[in-house]
Amino acid sequence: MASKSAPTGRQRRLATEMRRMREQAGTSARDAAARLGADRTMVSNIEAGRTGLSEERVRQIACHYRCPDQELIDALAAMAASRRTRHWWEEYRGKLPDDHLDVSEVEHYAKRIRTAQTVHLPGLFQTEDHARAIFDLAVPRLPRLEVELRVAHRLGRQSILAGDSPTPYTGIIHEAALRLEFGGREVARAQLDELAEAAEREHVTLLVIPFSTGAFHGAGQSVLYAEGPVQQLDTVQLDTAFGAHFVDAPTPLANYRSLLDLMEQSALPPDESQKLIRSIARDL
Repeated sequence: MASKSAPTGRQRRLATEMRRMREQAGTSARDAAARLGADRTMVSNIEAGRTGLSEERVRQIACHYRCPDQELIDALAAMAASRRTRHWWEEYRGKLPDDHLDVSEVEHYAKRIRTAQTVHLPGLFQTEDHARAIFDLAVPRLPRLEVELRVAHRLGRQSILAGDSPTPYTGIIHEAALRLEFGGREVARAQLDELAEAAEREHVTLLVIPFSTGAFHGAGQSVLYAEGPVQQLDTVQLDTAFGAHFVDAPTPLANYRSLLDLMEQSALPPDESQKLIRSIARDL
């Protein structure tokens, strides 16, 4: 069980950005400590996420580092200000792996989400039965309680696409993911019907890469790209056999933006994508 005092993914990201700000200013940790009237250990703790930062402290540090990017400073200050906010996923802390909660946090604060899936359907649109069928296939097999916790958590994540201010979403899905019958034919048909209905929402764009496209950029990739308030705070989440992996360095972020652009070019337009989804559902 993770310690309650362990920093969340968002807090670790704030710490990383404070380190980057210092490095871009050409300031050593020792000089930074002197400017801040602190010792080097405190600077290390700040940059490791072990010491919480207030909004005022973020602005003070940015001033000492002479950061010229006011939009970035404002965004980092907002991250610090939200540190005491308690969200729905906190009820799962200590019950599910921390990376599950970090995904919820990234999605919650994203200004826009882009995803690419070639085997699984987007988690934000999975039905309860479909999600349960996926978790039932985990190796080693998950205890029933953990399966149900993961299903409930996945359904909870979908709240960002509802309400008065839903998060804009673009999802790229390969046809293979549409044809894999997780949970059997009836579950698969209901899942595809749900996906087709989701595609009708104004803030949702679903794009299908058909088998007829052949080879395409990003084949085999599973990518979640969450746009932040400024581009420097974008985040990529990748699924691995060992859990979620997060990417926030500038060069990889730029490469993933380009990759998703290329994958979109390989996909059918939204209306044709929706027709293909409904066609596959009818054939089940």
